[in-house]
Amino acid sequence: MSNTKPKLLVLDDWEGKIRASEGYARLSELSDARVLDEPIAALPDEVLAEVQAVMAVRERTRFDRELFDRLPKLELILQTGGHAYHIDQEIAAERGISVPLWRRHDACEAAVRELTFGLMIAALRKFPAATRDTDAGEWKGLLGGTLRGRRIGILGMGLQGRAVARLAQAFDMEVVTWARPGSSAVAVDGIPRLSLEELLSTSDVVSVHLRLSEESRGLLTADRLRSMKPGSVLVNTARGAIIDEAALAEVLRDGPLSAAGLDVFVEEPLPANSPLRALPNVVVTPHIGWTVQEAFEEFATGAADQLQDYLANDLDPKELAFLPLPRERRETVGSVRI
Repeated sequence: MSNTKPKLLVLDDWEGKIRASEGYARLSELSDARVLDEPIAALPDEVLAEVQAVMAVRERTRFDRELFDRLPKLELILQTGGHAYHIDQEIAAERGISVPLWRRHDACEAAVRELTFGLMIAALRKFPAATRDTDAGEWKGLLGGTLRGRRIGILGMGLQGRAVARLAQAFDMEVVTWARPGSSAVAVDGIPRLSLEELLSTSDVVSVHLRLSEESRGLLTADRLRSMKPGSVLVNTARGAIIDEAALAEVLRDGPLSAAGLDVFVEEPLPANSPLRALPNVVVTPHIGWTVQEAFEEFATGAADQLQDYLANDLDPKELAFLPLPRERRETVGSVRI
């Protein structure tokens, strides 16, 4: 970037929390920053042609070839998530665009695991039905259940899965996790590792905390969902595509599942005709696991830190989602100078 302040666009701040944050004040000091009130694609070409950096709020905006072609000077995409699913990595790498992943995630991780237990408790205590009946003027004594004494099977023992395990133990739950094929059966943090089949068939609650990958996509198939313990509860705050949603609707209607708490879906927003919307034993939230005030301050502060390091040529390559090609190996793509 040149010695003048780079032009930075902040995308999709629907809640207005980034604009109001202390981190954004720092971004404004480091750059010619602008928070968009419309989709980036709606901006005229002459505006996009001067943009050198973008701050993306998770995967709301797709960075495909068409958008990259309209951003010929783009050098940096500041991410607020731990992945870059929505970015065409091949094109970004080819054009030398740096995509650092989010450094600061304490608030977001806390928000997701807290929602995990909120969904779990809401499903077991039948909050949606209780609220609906009470709002309608009824006063029914619904029979729910406690977390205490139940077995929770955790799929994915990264930072989030381990934090959920610790909270589950505080609720006096028995915790088990999944030993992937070929992995060691040695316990993780003292937690027994089971085969997927045993975990699903013996757990009262199954909570999903896997990254979306070729291995995890479609992991919970129709057959696996049907093999779950009768009366069990499924919670997903990870990614919708890990579960066969059509089969999930069936097992929620016909068994063995008694309830589900879902914050993520294959298609978002969840289509109006999705059967998951109509089932009385499903707690549905609109992908709000990470949307808390504290997380937005972290987003802006982390982005400011990374922009400052980038301008000082001090950004750690280990933070990048992928490595951009060295300049000598890049090629000219169409009329775009790279």
